[in-house]
Amino acid sequence: MEQRHIAYSILELALVPKGSTIKQALNNSLVLAKEAEALHYRRFWFAEHHNADHLGSNAPSLLAGYIADNTQSIRVGSGGIMLPNHSPLVIAEQFGTLAHLYPGRIDLGLGRAPGTDQQTAHAIRSDFMQAAHSFPQEVSKIQQYFSTDNKTSKVRATIAEGTNVPLYILGSSTDSAHLAAQKGLPYAFASHFATTHLLNALRIYREEFRPSASLEHPYTIAGVNIFVADTDEEAEMLFTSLVRMFIGVLTGVSDALQPPAEMTEDLRNTMGHPALSQMLKYSFFGSKETVKKQISQFLDETKVDELICVSPTYAIEDRLKSIRLFAEVMNEINGNK
Repeated sequence: MEQRHIAYSILELALVPKGSTIKQALNNSLVLAKEAEALHYRRFWFAEHHNADHLGSNAPSLLAGYIADNTQSIRVGSGGIMLPNHSPLVIAEQFGTLAHLYPGRIDLGLGRAPGTDQQTAHAIRSDFMQAAHSFPQEVSKIQQYFSTDNKTSKVRATIAEGTNVPLYILGSSTDSAHLAAQKGLPYAFASHFATTHLLNALRIYREEFRPSASLEHPYTIAGVNIFVADTDEEAEMLFTSLVRMFIGVLTGVSDALQPPAEMTEDLRNTMGHPALSQMLKYSFFGSKETVKKQISQFLDETKVDELICVSPTYAIEDRLKSIRLFAEVMNEINGNK
């Protein structure tokens, strides 16, 4: 049987650890991207979030330019632009500009969630709910603005026309699976926190997929949380930072990313709570050997084409080591020496 090559990438939130600054977090994003490029990660995407004290990823298009300008080959882009927050025309112009500056390296992932609370979503765009319901039509507008066929239209994003910017549909439910399949676009699922519908969404996407000018066969990406260290015990400690961050999300008491700590019995018991356990379902931590087994099982179960990793360790040094070890895991899975 032919060996399947599984691509591996990074989703960056630019989390600001306790005691650090936004500036340092953004600088660390670049350090991470440079290391990811050297390790042959395929892409480096920024998520879009708003009104969050400890997240620096508010403007993915600006951050994509920052990374692209300081790297040479890794693909950069959005994972994703939350389209209902924006004018499709302006997004096409922004990413068309990036495509001219960094040809062949820019991705545009599009999602329909606000990336924030409802009050902030309304502050960003007063007609947010209407735009969210019109997401399929808004995606079509983006496609039109990038098309050379738009040259005869009265409304144009001239700088985007004919540029090579692949579109990706992002999702955390089955709605996006139908849309990605219908449009014949690659599909990325946010299974690093929204785990419930992953398998069903992948099934729907594959069954309903229609080939398009941009994609002949289905292409799937799954988000996973990854913490790799020299030992299982060390990786488990690193993982506690994410556990406590998710506890904050569920309880509404957000705080900066905490330093790693011992996995206490109390914390382990809390992880058994159904909501938290569900969110952490696709979190893989341990030594290389442990994570390789976990990832191999996940790939067997999902048959995805690419993994996009979130690794929110407190210290950048731990994260750099984790992505180095994970690259080794993926090279072994892919049969590379």
